[in-house]
Parts: sequence; C-alpha cells; structure tokens
Amino acid sequence: MALKFLIVNAYDPDGQAALDASGCTDPALLYQDMLADLMPGAESHILRPAYTNAALPNGHALGSFDGVIWTGSSLTIHKPDRYVTPQIDLTREIFKSRVPQFGSCWACQIAVVAAGGQCAASPLGREAGLARKVMLNEAGRAHPMFAGKAAVFDAYTNHSDEVIHLPSGAVLLAGNGHSRVQAVDVSFDGGRFWAVQYHPEYNLCELANLTKARKDMLIGFGKFRNHADADAFIADLETLNGDTGRQDIAWRLGIDGDVLNTDSRRREVRNWLNFVAAGGR
Repeated sequence: MALKFLIVNAYDPDGQAALDASGCTDPALLYQDMLADLMPGAESHILRPAYTNAALPNGHALGSFDGVIWTGSSLTIHKPDRYVTPQIDLTREIFKSRVPQFGSCWACQIAVVAAGGQCAASPLGREAGLARKVMLNEAGRAHPMFAGKAAVFDAYTNHSDEVIHLPSGAVLLAGNGHSRVQAVDVSFDGGRFWAVQYHPEYNLCELANLTKARKDMLIGFGKFRNHADADAFIADLETLNGDTGRQDIAWRLGIDGDVLNTDSRRREVRNWLNFVAAGGR
C-alpha cells in the first residue's frame, strides 16, 4: 500500500502572495515534487492552516497519514497571532497522534515551540542565501537523518528567527556560526519531529526568486548595498541554474556540490522517508 503524507504549507495568504508575485514555486509543491521523485507512488495532500476554513481532506484524520511535512513560512513564531497559534496547536496534535513529522526553517522553530522551547530574532540578523559550515555534532553524526551526509556542509537558507532554548526531549544535531540550532530531533507527547533550519527543498531557481521577493528586506539587513548588487546576485544564480558548469560563477558565489548535487542536498529528506517507510513512529 502506498504511503500517505500531509504537506503543511505554513504561509499565510499575504506571505504566499508575495512568493507568487516573484515567481516562487508554492512551498508545498516543492515538497510534493520531491516526494514524487524520492518515493514514486506515495500519496500526498496539502493543508494550508493559515487560510480561512482550512481543513483536512474529506475522510482523513491526522492519524491516517504516515508522515507530515512542514514548509517554511514568513510568519514570526515568537509573536503568536491568529495565523501562528493554530499552527502550534496543530503541531501538538500531530505529536500526540504519533505521526512522524519533518520540515524546514519554520518547521524547526514550530517543532521546538510546540514542545515547550523558545525562539527569538537572531542577534546576527538574517541568514540568507547559504547557511555556511553547518556542522553535525556527535549526536548528528550518529543520527539516521544524516546517514551519508558530510559532517560539515553548506545549505540553502533564509531566516531571521532562530531557536534559543531547546525543550526537554529535543536532541541538538547540528549548528553553525550563525545559529546554534540548525537541526534537531524533537520528541514530545509520544511523537517525533525531525527538523532543519535550512531548506533542502530549495534549488538555485528558488533561491533566485526568493531573493527577488525579499530584495528590499535583504538590502535592509545589509546583505546587498543596493538593488543593482541584488540584481547581479540574482542574475548569477539564474545563470548557474541554467548551466551548473559555470565554475566562474560557482567560485564567485562560493557554491559547491553541497547544494548543486541534488542527492547530497536532499539527503535528510530521503533518510526521513526511509524512516517513515520502515514504520518509524
């Protein structure tokens, strides 16, 4: 029997509209496409909990899914509102159902907060483009999420908030110079949530479009001096996406096989899917 997954798009309508306007792929579709590639035949359904009248597909309960995948979000986890609080509650419901969860960026934060931890704005500002030198600790090197992964790697990223306090039951797996928590395994109320602060679902095209969507924000954070600098960066990403053999651009941007190699970039997702397929709960 095919495995069944729920993909949670955590963006609110305004955040999703901003992505759409810049040509970004719907975050849920990024994971849906990856799921179709890594586990052909798997069934998937999309839930948008920040939308009015959001509901599970007819005939489905949380416990009927084999796994739940969370996207990123432009919401702020440490400023609960009508979009954030229901998602924290949903995370706790899924923990209680014992359905395994996985996700990126926002997912790392909501997994921790739902289990009693804390997040805040990073004192180092926004980590954007690439998370550099993400390093697995001893627990991370032994964890099945990172089987076959290099001990130190770069990854696509875009976040301003970070985990500052882990709850009991959470195991820190990786960090870097920007954020102490780049990967975590949270056990809570009978369930488990493997989460990363970076984005294994991104590619160069998505990074270029996301930079377009957040260009002014990134200039404000000092990542670019002006629009011309941002546009040059976007153009380089788009060119490299069309021709990954452009070593001149890859060298200039400091991009290598950690993100250009699809299998390496998506290893955490593949390992989680294998965990789910083996009955991991």
